[in-house]
Amino acid sequence: MTDTQQAGPARLVLTASVARRYYMDGLSKVEIGEELGLSRFKVARLLDEARESGLVRIEIGHTGPVDVELSGLVQKAMGLRHCIVVDTPEIDPASLRSELGSAAAQLLTEIVGPDDVLGLAWARSVSAMSAALDRLAPCSVVQLTGALSGADVHESSIELVREVARIAGGPASYFYAPLIVPDATTARALRRQPEVARAMALIPSVTVAVAGVGGWAPGQSTVYDAIDPAERQALRTAGVRADISGILLDADAVPVRTPLTKRMIGITAEQMLAIPEVIAISYGTSKTEALRLAIRSGLVDGVVTHTAVARELLDGR
Repeated sequence: MTDTQQAGPARLVLTASVARRYYMDGLSKVEIGEELGLSRFKVARLLDEARESGLVRIEIGHTGPVDVELSGLVQKAMGLRHCIVVDTPEIDPASLRSELGSAAAQLLTEIVGPDDVLGLAWARSVSAMSAALDRLAPCSVVQLTGALSGADVHESSIELVREVARIAGGPASYFYAPLIVPDATTARALRRQPEVARAMALIPSVTVAVAGVGGWAPGQSTVYDAIDPAERQALRTAGVRADISGILLDADAVPVRTPLTKRMIGITAEQMLAIPEVIAISYGTSKTEALRLAIRSGLVDGVVTHTAVARELLDGR
């Protein structure tokens, strides 16, 4: 039992008075001591007693879409530079993308400065971020991956980069090429094309990148959905369990080089690892393990996700 819990009414009132002046009125310990005729050390002891006894309870409160406590827990547990957890139930994917896109846009607005070079890898979640973005520091924007097509793909890598660069008011570096081509020979030829080569040459200058994370299953990865069933199964047999911007990861979070890797036009694992901060936008608990692998790989330094995924990351499931 603390001194305050055993104290008589006079000490209790004195402790409460000190705590009120310090926490509510913003007075310093010296100012409180001078006013009440106490030493600074006596004031400090009374403040400690107020906290230990429960007379003063300190709470971090925030009303808004971001779960600040859960964000901090995940950031610490996973060793991330940034973690934004949106407090929302696991609703339909389109709604989740919209909510996380908005949070990612706010994060990008906060952390990107005029000296940064922003790299964008195409993903549905990154496209949602672009749609929510209304301002950005005047930075350069670089395309990191070729384009993908699909029934639910309404914006290409090129349009994504051009739109974000327009908002930022900075230069855009983009190229017209698909992410996946039929063979390695075609990929090598495309990489030598001037516009592709120029954009790829800028990747080492990227300081902040934004990407999506995919699980190796139907509907969880645009790369998975873009290749034929036989190749999907062959890559699973080879150990692939996740992808981030076309970089394939195995169950040990190690990048895997496969025949598909040679057919893709985009950033490499080594290049992504060298970027100071890569932010992954990830939604849906079906992709929690893929996100965990992306973090463990060292490719991802920041995460924007939602409550259910964050809790599963902490639970280690």
